[in-house]
Amino acid sequence: MAAVAVQQITDHFRDTLSLSSAAPEPHENTTASASAQQPDIQYHPNEAKWKARTARRLAENPSLPQTPLPEGFPAKVDSPLVWQGSDWKDEKEWVYELNADQLKEIDDALKHFRDLDKPLGHISTSTFPLPTLAPILSDLSRELHTGRGFFVLRTIPVSSYTREENVIIYAGVSSHVGNLRAVQDSPAVLAHIKDLTQTDFAKTIGGPAYTTDKQVFHTDIGDIISLFALETAAEGGISRISSTWKAYNELAETRPDLIKTLSEPWPWDGFGGNPAYTLRPLLYYHDSKVIIQYARRLFTGFLALPRSTDIPPITEAQAEALDAIHFLGEKYNLGLNFQKGDIQYINNLAIFHARDGFTDTPEKTRHLLRLWLRNEDLAWKIPPELEHNWKKLYYTTPHDEQVFPLEAAVDKGAKGTGDSYN
Repeated sequence: MAAVAVQQITDHFRDTLSLSSAAPEPHENTTASASAQQPDIQYHPNEAKWKARTARRLAENPSLPQTPLPEGFPAKVDSPLVWQGSDWKDEKEWVYELNADQLKEIDDALKHFRDLDKPLGHISTSTFPLPTLAPILSDLSRELHTGRGFFVLRTIPVSSYTREENVIIYAGVSSHVGNLRAVQDSPAVLAHIKDLTQTDFAKTIGGPAYTTDKQVFHTDIGDIISLFALETAAEGGISRISSTWKAYNELAETRPDLIKTLSEPWPWDGFGGNPAYTLRPLLYYHDSKVIIQYARRLFTGFLALPRSTDIPPITEAQAEALDAIHFLGEKYNLGLNFQKGDIQYINNLAIFHARDGFTDTPEKTRHLLRLWLRNEDLAWKIPPELEHNWKKLYYTTPHDEQVFPLEAAVDKGAKGTGDSYN
């Protein structure tokens, strides 16, 4: 009977998956036990390896699918945040198109802020006034927090403005979606997402954001992730999003043991920093909300930042869980038609995102700007394990010290030399 059960579960996965406000616990460098080795897992998920690992683990322990969910975790969450890509039939469902009057209002707000002669860190709803658009943006922000969790604003005429003016417009409009900007590469609150392998040696880049490579499903850090397309790629580079709540429901039903694994502490790589690694979960259930926060490269390494060998490896269960949530993300993803001048906003606590690989040309080079935002009126309550990071993100850099770089550069975190938000 056990063999039959294992085969049934394996077949199910083949069919359905298509295949205390304390800081995270820090740890000094340790020598990994010779008996504990990093599983055979890389940044780019390998479906065959994942299926083989799943089959092997179920054969070794057929009772895994009968594992109880962690205490307090629901068997199912029901919300507009539970969706799959095929639910959306027309991009008009999530794209808000700016009209001529609204674009003029944005242009007037730009001129108003310029006349104030203030540092860019002072961009806010009061210094970038949008009398008629502000209530609409407020409603759209509510959609991020209590609705489907994403929207696209179309489209800012980027070619009509200088780089700095585009930055001001982006920060100004975004302040009406989320009033707080997080520091990304201290003291910078703005990041550029662009292929820099032509200017920076690949051996210095440890994050896929600065390459043309495919980015696998992951979250950033913070409440709201926003991207502004200054230019799109000549080919590829589709932005993909997927509901982590949908993934949660499927795993809770079919593999509750992986929910348990995701909710337990994992060794987050500090890539030679201090501390060498931290321990915290990837998955939380807090204030009746499922929250996932993770980036795969922190457990597998990427390019110039391979997984550290002197810290504890992840387990086979964790390796399977990493692949399972990625392939569920792929299965239920929605590809967004990201156009030049579009601004994308997603709820980073309930939606993860990915990007197809792409090709640039001298005439058409993909270049995005990124903000990490928080709307204090609508924000979700954050699990205690994340509060330390949120304080560093949103409440440590005064307005006068916020920096908005105008040119792209590899951030310190992707070189293993920046602040750790693990």
